Amino acid sequence: MSSEIPEINNAAWYVVHTRPRQEARALENLQNQGFTCFLPTMQVQKLRNQKVQTITEPMFSRYLFIELDDTTQNWGPIRSTLGVSKLVSFGPQPAKVSPDFIAFLKEAPPETLERMFAPGDNIQVASGPLAGLEGKYIAHDGETRAFVLVDLLGQPQKLRMAVDSLRVA
Repeated sequence: MSSEIPEINNAAWYVVHTRPRQEARALENLQNQGFTCFLPTMQVQKLRNQKVQTITEPMFSRYLFIELDDTTQNWGPIRSTLGVSKLVSFGPQPAKVSPDFIAFLKEAPPETLERMFAPGDNIQVASGPLAGLEGKYIAHDGETRAFVLVDLLGQPQKLRMAVDSLRVA
């Protein structure tokens, strides 16, 4: 008797709804059971401990994709997998995802960094001597600094400020 894994003939991609912030846990547990899964991620900037940090997080919060054969694979263990909430369904049918969409996500260039602010965003200075002042975000200047355009004494001024002192207005 061969221990080879049978080739998947009737494979399709489906959507798994995970428990909150447990996408990576669900992915690991499903892969440990032999399922083929895909969790698209992206880089984002977040303010943590008063510092701007670049972190990796799921592109689709609480969702990942799983490839299943609807004739030979047992889907039962999916529901009881740690981190998994359920398979997304429309009525009694699990929701299929186009293989072209999965291919696009896998082959797309790495997601550009999602920054806390984009050029042109309205910002407000949240701390420091200029607290309460509003302006426009211009650009990043390194990891912890940014250029902002504010109105001081009736004139637009380009200032270099700490990113952690800024908030969306």
